[in-house]
Amino acid sequence: MEAMKLGLSKPAIDRINQSFAQITDFDQLKFEQLSLNGLEQLELKDRVLHFIGALNQCLPQDFEQTAAILLKLPPIWQQTAEQYQDSIHPMFAAWPIIDYVAVYGLNHPDISLNVLKTLTPLFSAEFAIRPFIQRYPQLCLSYFNHWVKDDSEHVRRLVSEGTRPLLPWGIRLTQFVDDPTPNLALLNALKADPSLYVRRSVANHLNDIAKHDSDLVMQICSDWYQNADENTLWLIKHACRGLIKAGHSEAFKLLGFTDNPQVKLSQLELSQNTIKTGESLSFNFSINSESAQTQQLVIDYKLYFMRANGKQNGKVFKLKNLTIQPEQSLNINKSHSFKPVTTRKYYPGEHKLEIMVNGVVMQMAEFELV
Repeated sequence: MEAMKLGLSKPAIDRINQSFAQITDFDQLKFEQLSLNGLEQLELKDRVLHFIGALNQCLPQDFEQTAAILLKLPPIWQQTAEQYQDSIHPMFAAWPIIDYVAVYGLNHPDISLNVLKTLTPLFSAEFAIRPFIQRYPQLCLSYFNHWVKDDSEHVRRLVSEGTRPLLPWGIRLTQFVDDPTPNLALLNALKADPSLYVRRSVANHLNDIAKHDSDLVMQICSDWYQNADENTLWLIKHACRGLIKAGHSEAFKLLGFTDNPQVKLSQLELSQNTIKTGESLSFNFSINSESAQTQQLVIDYKLYFMRANGKQNGKVFKLKNLTIQPEQSLNINKSHSFKPVTTRKYYPGEHKLEIMVNGVVMQMAEFELV
């Protein structure tokens, strides 16, 4: 996050200034002073809001006038792309411009939705469009029904990504957590999209739904599997990744993995029983086929981390997918780093490692983190 916030620093201010100055009478010095004031102390999302406030003091207070300016921005923005390509996260400069619409254009939904559609190729309006979905669900749906057929992959992706119930960093759309059905026709229209960018978003959307309604996602994927082309098959596999990690038996069968595989794991061995934060835990085991048939396996491992409250919390990690021949024996080795990262804080205490084959725990070992 530390490096990401630098995407909204002096180069971003310069790019915004340069772009708006070619369209309208934009006070570049004022915007620079307002944006730099107190910027160093702010984290990424607070910087977005900080830039939005500065923009509001430099753009017309009449939103319709500002919208007309924003609609002229894309070609100007593209002209500056090469100049700022060496900046950290050069696309971040467009983020506050797009989110400006969500703050100051919320009372002008038709105008704002058109602006977001125009600007989304610059960064993605997936965050900015969510307040409109909350306030104007039916109006947004009428737009989305047209946007799924748009020529731009950015606009088509906005439909799927903007409506994701649990979009990271985005407002949670609780109405779609409770009832995702309003979005299903949209996802169905995009399931065979030629753009991987779009299909990945659809898969992520389904993965969100599966966290609260796994049976619905299994039904959707089973229906799509019939007569699915290569693109849709990829999407289904990616959409089911959360179900695979959760050990959902129907997901394994749908994706062609062996139901109730006949295998045996030898003793799971750890490189050490006590490790320090910053070190890596290595482990190995052998898997032996006890079947006369070839079997398709998903091998994952689950680590139970100690939490601040003294309880363990499990997380599944991908190990490998493999084909094992009749009576074949395979050796598996893996190393997991306990180097501190921004997304997880490690706490000392007893930890547990489980090896899973097609969702079933086959071996377990314990170790201590100090």
